[in-house]
Amino acid sequence: MSKRAVLEVIALDVEDAVAAQAGGADRLELVTDMAADGLTPSVPTVAAIRAAVDIDVRVMLRLADGFAAGDVERLVDVAGEMRGVGADQFVLGFLDADGDVDLAAVERVAGALEGCRWTFHRAIDRAADRGAVRKRLADFPGLDTYLTAGAAGGVDEGLGVLLAEARRRGEPGYEQQLLVGGGLRLEHVPGLLDAGIDGFHIGGAARPAGWDGPVSAEAVAEWRRMLSA
Repeated sequence: MSKRAVLEVIALDVEDAVAAQAGGADRLELVTDMAADGLTPSVPTVAAIRAAVDIDVRVMLRLADGFAAGDVERLVDVAGEMRGVGADQFVLGFLDADGDVDLAAVERVAGALEGCRWTFHRAIDRAADRGAVRKRLADFPGLDTYLTAGAAGGVDEGLGVLLAEARRRGEPGYEQQLLVGGGLRLEHVPGLLDAGIDGFHIGGAARPAGWDGPVSAEAVAEWRRMLSA
């Protein structure tokens, strides 16, 4: 029996979190401001969501639109504040002006997590060299997941890359879970599952009314059924 695929849902507030859990989500990604592709939520929001659900929660550490780290010391402080209200999993990823991984920023912020598990997010889809990012982060403490569409333009564009990376699972730099997200649709799922991919991340797909509307437990349940079929 293969292990159950992970379904991660973006949550902006307690209502989203409760609906996502009710629909069968395994994990939440907590963000605010989807107009900027998801920034760090407030400490009270994280605390309230931690109290409202009992599934895993990963908190975004990102202060501004784009993939530059910005104020690294502020990110370190925020990580500490989040840990203070019970957050124990995170999402981060920083690139320098050349599109290389900003190793100094990643080291500083991930170091402040003291071994908490974390996802390197879709910054990898904007990197100049994906393989180089993975190589440089290969043995990084706590890094267990890459959130990726395979390409900046989304899963339709990146499908070939995702399938190629899935075939390399277990090689140095490719031990981490592939969490596929970014323009992911239900019709992509069977082929990705067949390739051995076992992580799926949805945002807008869980919101029939768009980003102005809440997460729908029914929409999440439809994904859960597809992943379990």
